[in-house]
Amino acid sequence: MPKVDLYNMKGEVVGDIQLSDNVFGADINKNALHAAVVNQLANKRQGTQSTKTKSEVRGGGRKPWRQKGTGRARQGSIRSAQWIKGGIVLGPKPRSYRYTLPKKVKRIALKSALTSKVSANEILVLDNLALEAIKTKAMVGVLNSLKVDSSALIVIGSKNDIIAKSARNIPGVKTALVNTINVFDILKYDKFIITKDAVEKVEEVYA
Repeated sequence: MPKVDLYNMKGEVVGDIQLSDNVFGADINKNALHAAVVNQLANKRQGTQSTKTKSEVRGGGRKPWRQKGTGRARQGSIRSAQWIKGGIVLGPKPRSYRYTLPKKVKRIALKSALTSKVSANEILVLDNLALEAIKTKAMVGVLNSLKVDSSALIVIGSKNDIIAKSARNIPGVKTALVNTINVFDILKYDKFIITKDAVEKVEEVYA
């Protein structure tokens, strides 16, 4: 069962916390991680790219010259694909790239991502995270105390607008709730900062 230090907002170690083997000590499945990341990126695609076919390009309704006797190749429209300003053959059309990943694969991928953060010593567990008012400077002070000098994902147990708004203007920092964390964000950010109550909720849901 992995054990990590428990920090306060001043960056001091105030104890340690045992993490669940089922969630933070699982086997890292790279195939599941890859599948989850590809799925999330595909679901984000707008799919609005579009090209015009021969029938959609303006003009070309008249046959450019007669079928026979000119010595030139026969043509039916100046908007055929081989002409400049002609239509596009088999070009992209608006479509949805969304597809559903099996729940079991999602669960395995999330556990693998969380375990990878523990293995790489990139997880920081806070005993509590609370600010008196919306203040970016105060949140920067907390991150400096924790010696976080790179990107970070902050996970809290319940909705807290003070925390979210204090962190939203800090480059490379994102806040998330337990029910909104995903594999892509966990892997994208260098540090994974999570409160003690959020750890308990994660373990309750995924263990």
